[in-house]
Amino acid sequence: MKRAILVFALAVPMFFQIARDTSTAATTKLIKVAVIGGMTMTPLWGELQKQFESDTGLKIEVVVTGQKPELAEAMKEGRVDFLTMHSSDATTNLVADGWACDIRPWAKNDLVIIGPVSDPAGIAGMKSGADAVKKIAAAHANFLDFQSNGPRETAHTLFSNAKVNMIGPWVLKYENTNVRGILHYVASMNAYMIGGRIPVIFQKWEPDPKVKILVEGDPIMRRPYMEMIANQERFPSANVEGAKRLSDFLLSDKVQKFLATYDGGIGDGVPIFIPIKQARSR
Repeated sequence: MKRAILVFALAVPMFFQIARDTSTAATTKLIKVAVIGGMTMTPLWGELQKQFESDTGLKIEVVVTGQKPELAEAMKEGRVDFLTMHSSDATTNLVADGWACDIRPWAKNDLVIIGPVSDPAGIAGMKSGADAVKKIAAAHANFLDFQSNGPRETAHTLFSNAKVNMIGPWVLKYENTNVRGILHYVASMNAYMIGGRIPVIFQKWEPDPKVKILVEGDPIMRRPYMEMIANQERFPSANVEGAKRLSDFLLSDKVQKFLATYDGGIGDGVPIFIPIKQARSR
């Protein structure tokens, strides 16, 4: 009996040590992530990764960055532990179909109205996107219905709020697959369009001196970024503990305050990403 008690007494601490070692190993393992291209196009993700690794001692590897389909495929193939991209059917389906879980919004980005420097509709400096598109429609100024999910959805929301139909010869379609040159097209048509602020200020789209950002800062024109972690039931070897720590880090007060003041080195003091906590408090 004494021997059994002794064996048990020795076994218990060994069990808890093994459990601790297993948990530590899961947490300290490399965290493999998929990050939407807009974040790696700017210095933001590099800054956040540096802060996270310094604070936690954990390491992140960006396995894939780019468009949503590439990121979604990486999650489905079990190549990443963590994913962040715009809210969309693609993000919802990853969770609904069991590939990922714990989806949460953590930041937003601004869409803006870009248009001719001459500004025939007179919208420069306006803070309401709906009021701006109402003036564009009233002037029958050319407007590009950009076939990209975020800008198109936002355009339809603004025109709906303005109680204006986005129909007529002044509504243009961009057929060219070369999105990088889209500002040249807008300039050539003396047109307005809705697009991301980031592709303009970081010159993912080739700049054109005949067009510029005319309307920005409307909260309705912001798109949320979602974060999610791999579903361990589907991917048993996923570093879920590490992914959870990264997920919590992005929603921490430290990061949310950082987002509120980080202009990506542009120098204009305007944050390139909007903290979700600030957005909720408005």
